[in-house]
Amino acid sequence: MDQQCEHVRVAVIGSGFGGLGAAVRLRREGITDFVVLERADSVGGTWRDNSYPGCACDVPSHLYSFSFAPNPDWPRTFSGQEHIRAYLERVTDVFGIRPHIRFGHDVLMMRWNTAELHWEIETSRGAFTADVVVSATGPLSDPKTPEIPGLDGFPGKVFHSARWDHDYDLRGKRVAVIGTGASAIQIVPSIQPLVAKLTLFQRTAPWVMPRMDRAIGAGERRLHRQLPLTGAARRGLLWGIRELQVSAFTKRPKQLGLIESLAKANMAKSIKDPALRAKLTPSYRIGCKRILLSSDYYPALARPNVDVVASGLTEVRGSTVVSADGTEVEVDAIVLGTGFHVTDMPIADRVVGAEGVTLAESWKDGMESLRGATAAGFPNWMTIIGPNTGLGNSSMILMIESQLNYMADYLRQLDVLGGRVALGARPSAVHAWNRRVQERMRRTVWNTGGCTSWYLDASGRNTTIWPGTTREFRRQTRRVDLAEYEVVRAPRTAAADPVAGGAGAVAAAVGEESA
Repeated sequence: MDQQCEHVRVAVIGSGFGGLGAAVRLRREGITDFVVLERADSVGGTWRDNSYPGCACDVPSHLYSFSFAPNPDWPRTFSGQEHIRAYLERVTDVFGIRPHIRFGHDVLMMRWNTAELHWEIETSRGAFTADVVVSATGPLSDPKTPEIPGLDGFPGKVFHSARWDHDYDLRGKRVAVIGTGASAIQIVPSIQPLVAKLTLFQRTAPWVMPRMDRAIGAGERRLHRQLPLTGAARRGLLWGIRELQVSAFTKRPKQLGLIESLAKANMAKSIKDPALRAKLTPSYRIGCKRILLSSDYYPALARPNVDVVASGLTEVRGSTVVSADGTEVEVDAIVLGTGFHVTDMPIADRVVGAEGVTLAESWKDGMESLRGATAAGFPNWMTIIGPNTGLGNSSMILMIESQLNYMADYLRQLDVLGGRVALGARPSAVHAWNRRVQERMRRTVWNTGGCTSWYLDASGRNTTIWPGTTREFRRQTRRVDLAEYEVVRAPRTAAADPVAGGAGAVAAAVGEESA
């Protein structure tokens, strides 16, 4: 690599919630020698990329924000994409992060240099080296486009929900929406009044609960500004309610039967047609897939210009889309609400570790990390929102902040060890952690609820969700246990050390330390 490239102590990849949170934490720890490498031209991550009609969060605003950056001025209890993106822009400026960000820097490859004990990072606009890499690309950053025969030859407009084409006018068009996940149930009621005909291709019916959204009045916002403790109390209440729900998801899924009854009642209010109601009634336990929130999805489906095809899309023949049950519909536009690469994140192909293999190759049998943060064979590399850190009922910001605690202590441990040093997660520690996680996963609704979801990888293993409370995860990530790591120091010379300069330097750790 070019010796003139910029060297930093920490390189953060991505500027969504995870990346910006990492940057703020680094500054609060007194670390200013870092860059944030962002492939786009602005911050926001998934809240920048997803700008489709109706895009909003399904976690209450006062819980879906950083604890260190409360926002008393949220306009709604469940804020829209534009408000969340504006919040992230303010965080960037208030905490002085913008000078550290390198926009337009798409990370093409990251390679661990064993001899120099640093990461070599190739981007679309230059090279960097870094002692530590914090990958915060997020699991909802790379859209998944299904391989459907004939889709490439469709003469109309095709776009993914995360790459919405705002220049294309849907008014008066015949539109097919593919998928019924969190994006689709917001898109459908937003575009239904505009289009001539909307056909929803539903492979699996979702469970949908009412969205208890409302505007937050000026008096309420003023109270939170003048008495910040009221905002903290509101956040604490929202958090506590969700913590109490966790056991039903993780230990006693049968308790979710009452919630199913409420969801069915919500459907019955708007869907009077028994045949349509049958199509929309899921056949799996509620919670197995993420429970969706909407008060206008079912009313939109009951409108005369909407058809629901209870089958996935299998083929496109010219302007005609064909479902697995043989239904044929002629359309002008196709909107793909088909999700993201979650268990096969593309960034994993761009990370080459100490043994010369990519992270994707290391994870070929399923993603595994230590405490959702570090991977065996990849020293001084961490991920925010890593394997088994996702949630089924609460705010991911809580998990991100826990991982930031772990990141901060990781860097402190490197300082204490001193000199040119790296920490490599021991394979035995990684495997032990994941065995415990998977053992606990067996009883959860995500594994026993009878559905196939994006929580599961190709082999059916749940490598995305955390099977416990956010409080427990915070305890588990409060400190780095050095007994779970190999301490790696730079080899002196090839003559003095027979394994110096090679990948074996990781295994030849000079000393093991415990906390």
